[in-house]
Amino acid sequence: MAELEGGGAEHVPVLLAEVLGALQPAPSRRYIDLTVGAAGHARGILEHSTPTGRLLAVDADSEAVAYARSALSAWGERAVVRQGFFDELQQLASESGFVPADGILADLGLSSRQLGTAERGFSFQATGPLDMRLDPATQQTTAADLVNELPEAELADILYRYGEERRSRAVARAIVRRRPLLTTTALADVVAQAMGRPRGRIHPATRTFMALRIAVNDELGTLERMLPQAVEVLAPGGRLAIISFHSLEDRIVKEFFRREAKGCICPPEAPVCTCGRTPRLRLVARRPIQPSPEECARNPRSRSAKLRVAERL
Repeated sequence: MAELEGGGAEHVPVLLAEVLGALQPAPSRRYIDLTVGAAGHARGILEHSTPTGRLLAVDADSEAVAYARSALSAWGERAVVRQGFFDELQQLASESGFVPADGILADLGLSSRQLGTAERGFSFQATGPLDMRLDPATQQTTAADLVNELPEAELADILYRYGEERRSRAVARAIVRRRPLLTTTALADVVAQAMGRPRGRIHPATRTFMALRIAVNDELGTLERMLPQAVEVLAPGGRLAIISFHSLEDRIVKEFFRREAKGCICPPEAPVCTCGRTPRLRLVARRPIQPSPEECARNPRSRSAKLRVAERL
């Protein structure tokens, strides 16, 4: 996920030219943006598929959905906006008439709108409640619930597993000692104190906030459930493009793409193939596509982005 830094800047879509090059939007084709956010990629897809290309724009965040409906209204019936988590892909695509689809995009980072709204609790740059839910209307558990109710060992496990925080035990111990923690800045201060002198340009609480958000929204599980659905929804020749900002996300995407591009999964010692499995994807690029130095300079949040693209066989 995008690093939780800064909040008020205008949202800039990451790797926009590379996404358009990968999906190759064209008239009379159907595309799905599973994380429409501030609609930057969505606008690009609609513009490049003029005059008859259509887009299904999906987001779990009700505020993002409302914004996208307004931002994409100029395209009329060519843009269909739905609220939902992206592991509901097959249902949403079927109900909206987007099966088969010619291209699917998922940008797994947060938008500047989400980061810049203190009440959402995603960023520690301004004081807000420890919420972090993408859809408060349907999700019960908040980051405050995890921070203030989990046993120390479970909290440390979340920080290590999802945030890859090496000092997870020390951070969890400090959090438990200072409970209750109810605001973003209060939590960030405790984490910073537990971490000691900051190293590098990333705030000491970045990994903790990332881990809590992933846990609150089951982001890795949602990604794992979405990927096989995307293969089923894509038309032959259709492309799946995933932008990740975190090594755990990228690993899930990379391993799924490689597995689906491999075909046979029989043990190496088997004399002949008995599984009958054939490849379903072709890797468009062996290595992830990353932002240019120029893009990183213009948009520092893009620096950890990785785009992987595969084509349905």
